[in-house]
Amino acid sequence: MLVIVALAALGGCVELPPRPELPDQLAIAPAEGGAVDNLVAGVEALHPGESAFRLVTEGTEAFVVRMQSARLAARSLDVQTYIWHADLTGIYLAQQLLESADRGVRVRLLVDDLDARAKNDGFAALAAHPDIEVRMFNPFVTRSGTLRGAGEAAMSFKRINRRMHNKSWIADNRVAVVGGRNVGDEYFGAGEEMNFIDLDFAMLGPIVRDASATFDKYWNSGSAYPMETLDPGGVSEEALGKLRKRLEKYTSETGDIRYAEALRGDEVVQRMIAGDWPMQWSAKYRFVADDPAKVTMTKRDAKRTPVGSALLPIVQAAANAIYIISPYFVPGEEVTKALVEAAGAGKQVRVLTNSLVANDVAAVHGGYSRYRRPLLEGGVQLWELKPQPGSATGSSLFGSSGASLHTKALSTDGRTLFVGSYNVDPRSTWLNCEQGVLVEDAALTAQLDGLFATHTSGAHAWEVTLKDGKLDWSDGTENFDSDPKASGWRRLQAWMTRVLHLDAQL
Repeated sequence: MLVIVALAALGGCVELPPRPELPDQLAIAPAEGGAVDNLVAGVEALHPGESAFRLVTEGTEAFVVRMQSARLAARSLDVQTYIWHADLTGIYLAQQLLESADRGVRVRLLVDDLDARAKNDGFAALAAHPDIEVRMFNPFVTRSGTLRGAGEAAMSFKRINRRMHNKSWIADNRVAVVGGRNVGDEYFGAGEEMNFIDLDFAMLGPIVRDASATFDKYWNSGSAYPMETLDPGGVSEEALGKLRKRLEKYTSETGDIRYAEALRGDEVVQRMIAGDWPMQWSAKYRFVADDPAKVTMTKRDAKRTPVGSALLPIVQAAANAIYIISPYFVPGEEVTKALVEAAGAGKQVRVLTNSLVANDVAAVHGGYSRYRRPLLEGGVQLWELKPQPGSATGSSLFGSSGASLHTKALSTDGRTLFVGSYNVDPRSTWLNCEQGVLVEDAALTAQLDGLFATHTSGAHAWEVTLKDGKLDWSDGTENFDSDPKASGWRRLQAWMTRVLHLDAQL
């Protein structure tokens, strides 16, 4: 009780300032004449009514697509993210946004404030540029101080607990990248201590305008606050000048690193410039996204989970096979029942998630473990990813993103797939805003199913089964009778979450 009182005192006044009355601002329509237009418009014209999709699996390509599209943009860059780290790739991309804005490109940057608050000064400095607007989603009132932030979170837990988890990168309303990646080294394969297995959709065609419409809805929502309102003193030309010098110094000192070199010589860049970038065209697709008002909706409001509501009937309608990849997998009673019923009807139901040792959010694993046995008894096949080389060794009870697996994807019957930000857990369903893309295409689905097969091989994962009524983990060479290679501390954290039934927060 004393701790709560102390945190509340540190939080002080936790009422957000009034959000100014702002006119709705919309994405700039596609036009002609820019470099991106020249690359995309012609090929779009050859596929009326269709959109193009590419699964971006490799971290370097994911970075290059974002960087190069920003370099080529002539009119607009709309960027939405849950996390933007001030590390190697984050700094390179921030500098590129500045350089694009210096050329007259309109930049809109929408970031969830849970992580962004710690980088408040940098975001405020960017907002001082006349062609860059920065908004924070569901922001904190206090703009600095760990204890003050914790105090505010304690006083306003119901609001602060709900976050925007969406990720979009849209150039000239012509090219979009949507999926699971935040902005930071570990998401692009550049981390020194850990890297994520992650996935994006790179897209062309009308689906890009759908992504822009969703971005606009979030940008104009009452939960998106301009930096000028949150920190008017920090949005200054002086701060922007200092930021420029820091970014230029950092990038000049790291100019020979692999990711800078990739921009000069990577095959992906050359193929993008030449317009030769293998993609699959489909007329059957749908962009699905939660309403940004989700963060203010009442508990279990039926309108609160459009993404989850779009995926459940697809799972239920599958005729032969359901493959799920979810780093944080806490299916709950309803999804567990649906998967068990599908397996009982003779459908192949396969799930890949993180093992306890590969997942730094032990609380999530504790929630998942409550459903592990019922799933296996019902015929669902489970794999848990091994810790990959360079994975994090630390652990926290409620970390943000620390697992080696970060891909969020689903496929059914070898013809339909989903890629997005949505985890199969209560937090994605009821608390966080999420989005993703559904596509019906056999070639793309085959690619995703191939990734599933690779990551569930014995070299990468343990298959979890029931042997003589007991849980068994095996990679084909070793067997374990409890969570493999997990420390006692991780086991304790997972056990605490399991017995306390904290699923609603996971």
